[in-house]
Amino acid sequence: MTATVDILITIPNEQAKRYYNGLVGQDGFKLQIAHSMDDALDILGDKDNHVDVFVVDQAIGDTFFFLNHLRRKYPRLLVVLVDEEADFGMPGQADEFTNEPFKDDDLAKRIIKLMSERRMETLRSDSLPAVRNINNNIKKAVGVLGKIEASVTSCLDQGYDYVAYYGIESQEPLKLALKAQAGPKTIQSIAPKDATPDDLMGWVAQNGQSRIAGPEDKPNHILVARGRLGAISCVPVSFSNRSFGVIAACKDRPGSITQEAVLMLELIAAQLATALTKEMK
Repeated sequence: MTATVDILITIPNEQAKRYYNGLVGQDGFKLQIAHSMDDALDILGDKDNHVDVFVVDQAIGDTFFFLNHLRRKYPRLLVVLVDEEADFGMPGQADEFTNEPFKDDDLAKRIIKLMSERRMETLRSDSLPAVRNINNNIKKAVGVLGKIEASVTSCLDQGYDYVAYYGIESQEPLKLALKAQAGPKTIQSIAPKDATPDDLMGWVAQNGQSRIAGPEDKPNHILVARGRLGAISCVPVSFSNRSFGVIAACKDRPGSITQEAVLMLELIAAQLATALTKEMK
């Protein structure tokens, strides 16, 4: 069975039929279309919408600052830039570039390539000694809480200043409770004991997509929004369509969380989710 790829396309209105016809027949592609950058941001920010690949046509307008914003806020979002007027793509703007999107299914092939590389990236990273050691520590920890605490400690060891795990206690209505945390006692004492559907932890739990936030972003963690911490990366803890909670990892310095750092958190979250699945059988 082909895995579904959720694709958000941002294009001028007059291009919608062309893009739809060019991609709708691809096995596993699920399409959403936006006709402005504001509409695209609304869709990306909607907790009920999951997006794997973001496709944007240069004809929509100046994409440079828009893509930089996406890179900061959604570090693991795969981006394809389409510019049929250009001979080459600007490096660093997107993961892939095409100036002939519908010639020999070039756009579809680049999307498939990106998804394949993302899966291989995860597999390669999962074989690193550091990840194997973390996995062993989680496996050896006793009980559900022990495995959660081992995972939180492993995240803190990645250079974060404060890490918390919020577990899902109910889905309808969504309720998440703080189960484990690590970092300065002063931060631990004032950290929220619950997460809500309207904060960053609730958004990630519902959307299933990792996200970064700085003090000015919404949704957020209250301690980052108030400037007590500088940046947060929040990743889902889930396995085989079963969601357990989220890991929220914070740093004191704004803008200091990289895409590679988020990947490492995702790997730890995946190890924890696998361990919890076995523990809760």
